[in-house]
Amino acid sequence: MDKKVTKNEAIEAIKTILKWIGEDPSREGLIETPARVVESYEEYFSGYKQDPKEILNVSFSEIANYQDVIILKDIRFESFCEHHMAPIIGFVHIAYLPDKKVVGISKLARLVEVFSKRLQIQERMTAQIAQAIFNELKAKGVAVIVEAEHHCMTTRGVYNASSKMRTQSFLGELKTIDI
Repeated sequence: MDKKVTKNEAIEAIKTILKWIGEDPSREGLIETPARVVESYEEYFSGYKQDPKEILNVSFSEIANYQDVIILKDIRFESFCEHHMAPIIGFVHIAYLPDKKVVGISKLARLVEVFSKRLQIQERMTAQIAQAIFNELKAKGVAVIVEAEHHCMTTRGVYNASSKMRTQSFLGELKTIDI
């Protein structure tokens, strides 16, 4: 297995990138930039340090025989595509049909954060969110829809600033619904 890269090695790598683009990392305005970039990457990619199972582990079984769909819409997320490390920004909509337990809605938003704070492709993130809810909550059904703008396409490449991508994953009893 590869040795873990240290924070200082990451800082030096950012200095190398600054030189590569034609900048001087010793210039006054850039002296602290490599350390700031590394600190921001720790936040951007914090999802690697979190376990989705732990987030959904706290649930409630006193649901007064509630048997209808629970929907949480417009969960904003920010991620980075694994192909260009460019931002993916959008919204996740989650619906699930509980069996014997529900989870606090903040846990659903945290689940989205865990998967979005990793290098991603939208299709995989959509499936990961749906599978985690389906498996951990033992839900009868799950529907996850993700709509996002991909900066690898809107701010570079084809420069198509108005496009959004939509992905969906429907599982269990919600697999047959049409949205």
